[in-house]
Amino acid sequence: MTTELETFCTPEGGWTTGDLDRLPDDNRRRELLDGILLMPPPPRTSHQQVTARLMAALDDMSSDGYVAVHGVEVRVSNSRTFVPDGVVLRVTGDDDGHRHWFTPSEVVIAVEVVGKGTETIDRVLKPALYAQAGIPFYWRIETEGALEVVTYRIDAVNEVYTETGRWTKFVDTGEPFPINLPISRITPRVR
Repeated sequence: MTTELETFCTPEGGWTTGDLDRLPDDNRRRELLDGILLMPPPPRTSHQQVTARLMAALDDMSSDGYVAVHGVEVRVSNSRTFVPDGVVLRVTGDDDGHRHWFTPSEVVIAVEVVGKGTETIDRVLKPALYAQAGIPFYWRIETEGALEVVTYRIDAVNEVYTETGRWTKFVDTGEPFPINLPISRITPRVR
């Protein structure tokens, strides 16, 4: 009988997305960074509320051709995959609505909600990797104290994000579609 610890031993050559696909569907968030398995802790209730409210708001505001979701993978390569807190995707006629992963070229906005223990990952590591993968927009939600939404647009030549706004009352931007969002709409009921 295989123990849970044995299940998560690093395979020779590192983890791949194929290895992840063979693991049981147990609602754990699993990510790969160059073949290394990362298993972040489950998000707290307030974190989940911010994510769910933001994705619902963005989905309501999005035009045809876009959908906002959370809990899906962005597969950069066979050895690098991430599960952003939320994403806005380009919708194509080929999508049957049953996929659990997407490529960076299908992602328009990647969203991370900064939580206890993910500060460096959400502020430094993931934005660098998402920009390198070519995702056009990155939103970081700061939750310490009053909520703040920090928005970025990619500088595709240099593969880095440039800050486009810090929003504490109202997000008002025209990219990638018109977004007029009161911060109160995404503020969690439980903090």
